[in-house]
Amino acid sequence: MTAALREDFREILRLTPPGARVLDVGCGEGDLLDLLARERGVDGQGLEISAEGVSACLARGLAVVQGDADRDLDSFPTGAFDMAILSKTLQQMRDPRHVVSELLRIADRAVVSFPNFGHWRVRWALLARGRMPETRTLPNPWWSTPNIHLCTLHDFLALTDDLGLAIESCAALSEGRPARPIDPRSVLENWRAEAAVFVLRRG
Repeated sequence: MTAALREDFREILRLTPPGARVLDVGCGEGDLLDLLARERGVDGQGLEISAEGVSACLARGLAVVQGDADRDLDSFPTGAFDMAILSKTLQQMRDPRHVVSELLRIADRAVVSFPNFGHWRVRWALLARGRMPETRTLPNPWWSTPNIHLCTLHDFLALTDDLGLAIESCAALSEGRPARPIDPRSVLENWRAEAAVFVLRRG
């Protein structure tokens, strides 16, 4: 594992049982899938919208299909996977509620990571400068960001409550630091966490 490994990848690796059947939604060029295959021996599959990402995955020998999570998760059989992963992709979905619900139809557990729009640096950028924030977890200016549904930890909790989902665990992420377990309902953590990883199951 390299020092440059994304913090959410480290935490997802820790959470993944050896040999698990895993679907990585929005797998990009396959960095996480490749890591899980090497380190955990998972039976992994990716779903990726971009042709470039699919080609990169295939070049690495990874199983991947091209598709759009907003509509193509519906075609996966119920209970086909042990774990479905959505790593820092939730905020790019047109229908996050549907996507999260589908993750837990096709898998026993879902692991979802996303940047926290409630982090103090985000709040400060809006308060002090009146500008959309650019931070380590939200690096793009507003006119070129792929993010369309930003949320805070408390926003995500409201979604899980609405869907009747149970939260197995939650960890806060900060660049260059190990993930740390948190209570996502804490007002303080909604300020402190730059990003978070949730493990969800049906309630």
